[in-house]
Amino acid sequence: MNAPAPTRVLLVDDEPTLREPLAEYLGRQGFVVRQAEDAAKARAILTDELPDIVLLDIMMPGEDGLSLCRHLTETKQLPVILLTARGEATDRIVGLEIGADDYVVKPFEPRELVARIRSVLRRAARPATPPEEDALYEFEGWCLDPLKRRLTDPEGTVVPLSSAEFRLLIAFLNHPRQVLDRDRLLDMVQGREAHLFDRAVDNQVSRLRRKIEEDSRDPKLIQTVWGGGYRLAADVKRVSPDRN
Repeated sequence: MNAPAPTRVLLVDDEPTLREPLAEYLGRQGFVVRQAEDAAKARAILTDELPDIVLLDIMMPGEDGLSLCRHLTETKQLPVILLTARGEATDRIVGLEIGADDYVVKPFEPRELVARIRSVLRRAARPATPPEEDALYEFEGWCLDPLKRRLTDPEGTVVPLSSAEFRLLIAFLNHPRQVLDRDRLLDMVQGREAHLFDRAVDNQVSRLRRKIEEDSRDPKLIQTVWGGGYRLAADVKRVSPDRN
């Protein structure tokens, strides 16, 4: 029986005094680590190979971590853990809004970071629907393929989704016409306790509305239930896919 391939980590941080010892520590824990001192180097590495997860500092010279995080979650659909300073609460909120999977605050214990990495990877590997139920979701002319993570509009045009937008849409499609409050949506979408970040849910809903609503200012599909949360106001059908 072949041993599982080691987890590949891309560590992006401009501080060599943090980056290099951390890379060495992660290597001792069995991870394969590539290092980048800035976003430009990270983008160059990503053209050669895709890691399993990205550890990303927010404050860097040149392109900052939030900009790179947005690129990663929208185009690469890679899990991202942000490395943040204590005073960057607003940046952490923005990071979660644009699709980061988790964050750790500097200075941190390397053991805590390893636990976070493994937790995020477990969530990423867990299928959004049971394997025997990999059917397509159809609603109001839209179609979501959960295995390919591909959303198409009523005209058949593919609409790209970030990882967070995909998880949020899955949550609504699995609970059509049910009111989902913010805490429940946070648990489904972020997979961690994040009760300080209710705004993250509101902003992710707004981003998803801009993708699927005819008029995001007057939403018909994802409705706000005042004092309660949000509801998908649509019937959802599961259709067996043709995987040939």
